[in-house]
Amino acid sequence: MLVTSVISFILVFSGIILAHELGHFVTAKLSGVKVEEFGLGYPPRIFGVKRGETIYSLNWLVFGGFTKMAGEEDPEAPRSLASKSRAVRVLVLSAGAIVNALLPFILFSVAYIVPHAVVTGQVTVQEVASSSPAETAGIVPGDIILSVNGHQLQNLGDLSRYIEIYLGRETALLIETPSGTRETLTVVPRWRPPAGQGAIGISMELLNPVTSKKGEPFFRSISLGVTETFQTMVLFKNSILSLFVGTNSLQLTGPVGIAQLTGEAAQAGVSPLLEFAGFLSLSLAIMNLLPLPALDGGRIAFVVIEWVRRGKRISPKTEGTVHLVGFLLLIGLSLIVTYQDILRIAGGG
Repeated sequence: MLVTSVISFILVFSGIILAHELGHFVTAKLSGVKVEEFGLGYPPRIFGVKRGETIYSLNWLVFGGFTKMAGEEDPEAPRSLASKSRAVRVLVLSAGAIVNALLPFILFSVAYIVPHAVVTGQVTVQEVASSSPAETAGIVPGDIILSVNGHQLQNLGDLSRYIEIYLGRETALLIETPSGTRETLTVVPRWRPPAGQGAIGISMELLNPVTSKKGEPFFRSISLGVTETFQTMVLFKNSILSLFVGTNSLQLTGPVGIAQLTGEAAQAGVSPLLEFAGFLSLSLAIMNLLPLPALDGGRIAFVVIEWVRRGKRISPKTEGTVHLVGFLLLIGLSLIVTYQDILRIAGGG
């Protein structure tokens, strides 16, 4: 398990980081910005090869990568990033996140093509909480939920996913009653349900489960991959909103924790690993656009501040210091989270 986790983590994470940095690299080159070094991993350097004006390097610390551009904060440097227009700078700085946001379309689609295990059964209501949206709608134990807003359900995971997607919105459930009749009932999944009740107030079981292996045809896989990408974006949005309404608490996972999750996905098969890689890529896209120092979003924030100040820049020295301090804080946070991950895993988590 350990070897699988390490190898799969290095392959998946390196691939996602490579795609991210290629976004920066290609847009920088096309924009006439001098790229001094394109590195996979962080120094110390294993080796580097210079082609033209750029050094292409492989580095020992595999938890990242970088595209070192001339004058990222200094507009006086020849062919520097900072000397370009605000639009070009925003494009180059956001290109990595854009690539990471697009990559899941491919990864999810391929995951559907690859033959994978699918569990299907009857998504059946066991209990209904008092005064819950489910009870108000008329759902009773024994009812089978066939679809959510037109999305057919195969298993409990499907139900959980769609309920999370439609939090706070009117949601139509197609129900088959124990007598065999079908009806559509409407519920509004709650952002802040009572403890133990869930968003609509039901506990479920999967009756007559059947496990089969299937791969989708190419064009259907593309359609499913696009749909899953947009749904995952909605789930991310709802997760972030849940932090503000107090439903969820902030949970951070470091490289060790991600390696553990990657290993578990790899153990489950190629398709789950590709889905996890897509989820990780989308997570990286969102994280990098946060307006925090040292991240792409933090650098974009300085461009926005310059625009608000009608072209008046913050000094290169000040900006560089802010990003350096931010980078050191991020490294410190990463070390703390990694330590917690190690303690959790050592404790059987």
